[in-house]
Formats: sequence, structure tokens, C-alpha cells
Amino acid sequence: MPLLPESVRAHLVTDADVARTYAVDSSPGAGAPEHFEVVRARSREDVVEVLRYAEAHRVPVVPQGARTSTTGSSVALEGGIVLNVEALDSIEVDEEERIAVVGPGVVNGNLKAHLTDYGLAYPPDPASSPTCTIGGNIATNAGGLCCVKYGVTADYVRGLEVVLPGGEVMRTGRRTAKGVAGYDLTGLFVGSEGTLGVVTEAVLRLIPAPDPALTVLAVFDDLDAMMAGVAALHGDRHTPSLLELLDGPSLAAIQEVGDFGFPTDGGGVLLVQSDRPDHTHEDVQRYAELLRSAGATDLAVADDATEADLLLQGRRALHAAMEARGHRLIEDICVPLRHLGELVSRVHTIAGGHGLEALCSGHAGDGNLHPCVFFDAADPQSVAAADAAFGDIVEAAWDLGGTLTGEHGVGALKAPWLAGELGAAEMARQRAVKALFDPHGIMNPGRVYPLT
Repeated sequence: MPLLPESVRAHLVTDADVARTYAVDSSPGAGAPEHFEVVRARSREDVVEVLRYAEAHRVPVVPQGARTSTTGSSVALEGGIVLNVEALDSIEVDEEERIAVVGPGVVNGNLKAHLTDYGLAYPPDPASSPTCTIGGNIATNAGGLCCVKYGVTADYVRGLEVVLPGGEVMRTGRRTAKGVAGYDLTGLFVGSEGTLGVVTEAVLRLIPAPDPALTVLAVFDDLDAMMAGVAALHGDRHTPSLLELLDGPSLAAIQEVGDFGFPTDGGGVLLVQSDRPDHTHEDVQRYAELLRSAGATDLAVADDATEADLLLQGRRALHAAMEARGHRLIEDICVPLRHLGELVSRVHTIAGGHGLEALCSGHAGDGNLHPCVFFDAADPQSVAAADAAFGDIVEAAWDLGGTLTGEHGVGALKAPWLAGELGAAEMARQRAVKALFDPHGIMNPGRVYPLT
């Protein structure tokens, strides 16, 4: 690889061990290639210089934030440059317009904490909120626990500053509450997973801070009753701010890492919250009655924010519980709500048919679940079985009218299935759009769109 420009060589990671930590993300089996460079950008100008150089020399670039991706979208490529933008972490708040102008390296949770002084809130809340960055959230159109009420990242991005291959800086969108001038290029970049350019600034819509949430935890003996509970909550005129599902195997896995009071032989648990100003107590009591009528066998209702947080601790322990179980493939499928229970059943049928164990949890409020299939990485037959189960679960989502990804993105892991969802004509159109912005294919090649 020719030498990078002098202006960015100072930001190269020269320690090989440190560089390898930037070469991988949180996706299963991610590994560092033999030859790659890591540049930790400190400014927009650094990003411009890297993309100008990369375009001129046809060097692949992997834009990267906190490396929390589970789909391989931010793993280093052989002979490429990892362009990390974590240091671009400025925050500017306009209280009157209720917007924040932020760098891509701002950590989601840090932005939320920063906004409390203004009485404002940024609702998108991925489970990795304490570590994931706004740039990564934009790259995948991240959702999270509170999508049922507040929607996803795209609902809060008004405008972007993006550096394109070759170093051109473009701005999309607006800072105003309304604006329909031209095509929605902001929407095009949200969810593009680093395949078009590098976001260096985002204009985010904010909302007045809601009340501290209160929580209901409901235990069910079987899946049918739990689905009746989901349906009852969706029929309520005041939408919960959170509606999470943990199936029986998820509860058992969580109890293995700590005693959170979950039954190890139950059908599952629903966690529900309200943050409606001046009505949280009223809402959670009503939610509890709806869940009891649907068949909940045990209920816990928080009286204050501390109790509400305690009731959610088991849900937060799920990631650690999955890690403790060993190697796994995590899905991110979304189906119509009426098929949610059938999806959970199919996941376990598919895993069992391949001789594997699975758990199925996620966001019951919007039909986006995260089935997890466990396998033995040292056994080639087990690895093959997990891959086959992964594909079968995607097929099951399609069969139920759903999609292969709700919020994690396609990345490298799901790229082989994208054409099966979009079809040949749509794949060709999307590749043409990518080529318009990235004519030489240097931006995150092989991610989302398989190399041909």
C-alpha cells in the first residue's frame, strides 16, 4: 500500500496488537486479516484525506465506530484501511429548535446523559447504548428497547455531513422541522452501513424528556398466553414505551449467570414500561391488569424508578448469559406482530431439527426478535448445523411476511441472503445507487452487497 498522506500518518495505529483490536467487531468469528492499516481520525479533514487517498489508490475503506456490530460490517479487510471516527465526539445542543448537532463518535448513552441538563431526550436506545456510537447507529438505522413507542434512528436524523470517496464533503437534509427540497438523501445514508461514505456530523431531532419509566414484569406458563398479553397491550390506547419478550430458554440462561428471580421452567416473561408524563403509575397498573387477564401467573409492578430498574436487570443480563453459553449466531429478524408467537415456535423447531439449542428474545413491541443459536466452534458438523439453522430461520421470517434484519443491518453475515429478500431487479437498482456515490467500490466492499 502506498504511504498515506503525512497529515494522517500521525493518526496511524502502529502497535500491531492495538491495531488487531480495531480489526474486529462483535460479530461471531471475526478475525483480523494479515495486512491492513488503522487510522484514528481526529477531524473531518482527516476523513477527507483518507478518502481522497483511498479513491486515488483504489484502497478499500472500512468506516468504524465502537465496533459493537454483530454482522461483520466493521471488520478490517485485507489490504484496506480501517477508518475509526470515535474521536469525532462533539455535541452542540439547540434547545429552541430541539436539535443536537453531534459527531459520529458520540456514544449513544453519553448523549442521553448530556441532554438531561436541557430537559430533552434522544429516544433511540440500542441495548449497547452505553458503548455504541451515533455514527454506528446511523449506519445500521439502529432501533432498541423503546422502538414500540419512539421508532428508530431514521425518525430522528434530520441531516448529515458526509465525506464521499475522493474527499468531497456533502450535506444532506436540514435543521428545520420541515423540509422537502429534493430527494431524501439523508434517508439513503441512514442504514447504508458505510457503503456510500463516512458520516462526520449529524443533526438529530430531540424530544422533551419523558417521565422516569415504571416497569411491569409478567410471568407466563406458556407461549400462547404470553402472545395474548402482547396483543392486549397493543390494543391499549396508550402505547407502552417498552415491551420486551424473554422466552423460557432465555430465562434459564439468565438464571445460570445470576439469580434474577426468573422461573427456569416457565413459558416466558414480558417486561413493559410506561414513561408517559404524569401517568406512569396509572399506566403500569392498567398494563398489569391486561396481562393478568391474558393469563399471567405472576406479576411485579414497580412503584418507583429504582424498582423499575431492578425489574429490568434480568433483561440486561441476557447478553452476558448468551456469552456464557459459548459460541452463537444471533439473528435479527422482524415479522408482523400477529406471527410473533409462531416465529418463536419455529426458531426452536428449526434449532432442534439441527441438533442445536436456541433461545428467542427481543422487542415484542415491534415484532423484532433476536433468536440465538448455540454451537460448538471446534466441531465442523456443529458449525455447519448452525449455519444451516441460521438460513432456515431467515427463510421462516420470510415465510411469515418478515425481513432478515430489523435493526442490526446486513453486514457481511447476512449479505448472502439479501438478494433472496430484494430480488434481482431491486439488487441491481441498489448497486447502481451505490456506484453513483462510490464508483470504484472502495467503501466497505462485500458488506451488504456481496462481491461479484
